[in-house]
Amino acid sequence: MKKYMILLAAIAIVASCTQKVEEAPEPTLKDAFGEHFLIGVAVNQWQMNGTDSMGAAIAAKHFNSIVPENVMKSAEIHPAEDVWYWDAMDSLVAFGEANGQAIIGHCLIWHSQLSNWFAVDEKGKPVTPEVLKARMKTHITTIMERYKGKIHGYDVVNEAIIEDGSYRKSPFYEILGEEFIPLAFQYAHEADPDVELYLNDYGMNVPGRRDAYVKLIRQLQERGLRIDAIGMQGHMGMDYPDFDEFFASLDSFASTGIKVMITEWDMSALPTANRSANVSDTEEYRASLNPYTEEWPDSARQAWNERMGMFFDKFIEKADVISRVTVWGVCDRESWKNNFPVPGRTDYPVYFDREYNMKEFLKERM
Repeated sequence: MKKYMILLAAIAIVASCTQKVEEAPEPTLKDAFGEHFLIGVAVNQWQMNGTDSMGAAIAAKHFNSIVPENVMKSAEIHPAEDVWYWDAMDSLVAFGEANGQAIIGHCLIWHSQLSNWFAVDEKGKPVTPEVLKARMKTHITTIMERYKGKIHGYDVVNEAIIEDGSYRKSPFYEILGEEFIPLAFQYAHEADPDVELYLNDYGMNVPGRRDAYVKLIRQLQERGLRIDAIGMQGHMGMDYPDFDEFFASLDSFASTGIKVMITEWDMSALPTANRSANVSDTEEYRASLNPYTEEWPDSARQAWNERMGMFFDKFIEKADVISRVTVWGVCDRESWKNNFPVPGRTDYPVYFDREYNMKEFLKERM
């Protein structure tokens, strides 16, 4: 009888241990990497309105920072001078607050997805500098006052400089010249002195753009304007950017004393389009840019995971100067890369696949 009781006790202990193992919480990205930097993700209106509940669940579970993919852009939130659409952004802010996430505002001043009315008068002609300044200030102030105390930081100016280091000929530049950037930072700081303020752009590995931004950062600092970080958009491919060139730029930005953020990170798994070619020339050419419509081959998947892992490891190594790493989209199915530059492309560029499974390069590092 005594042996029988001992056996039952042993079985109970094993069962209890097994149950504890089975019930152990699954590790999350923010738990695994949050000590290094904020782990962010861009979310869209479908995740916020419940249409994509699985995507929302992943955003809440794995990430400690979120950024709106589109709903804060001018044409979406401020489509007419006296019209504001707040619902989508309000939902995103409520989601972020409920999940204890650092919310990033994207973006305040950007030439693309700019409201049609913003830089022109009633006749469609460019407005005067005074009018544009007033509209910029109203736009920035209205948004920032609404979300004061709720937003962690803002991309104040987005994509202002081109590859050769010159300023993009946007409506803001054409009307106000280089001064539009200091003005935007001034207005933002006045609207909320406690919030972080950022610059953000793509192709930051390009020496001309890199050097121009280093110069711009130092000019803002010399004028006593707040700038906390610069965002290096991470829209990558299997053959660009050059790894060493990318991190040379990162080091240059860090040398100014501000933090660096890896923003809008995704990596296309597909062949890079020849931008000089007419992508609609032939059906054969279009097909060559979209080779994995049915299945992502193991060899391609492995190569993608290796390259993503190489960059991610370097981000961790550089965690003393990197404050945030944000992936641009929750899962492959939702990524904008599926339709760029040829409509209908099937791409595999972010952390989670179409079935919401985490990619191998992250699993291996958890």
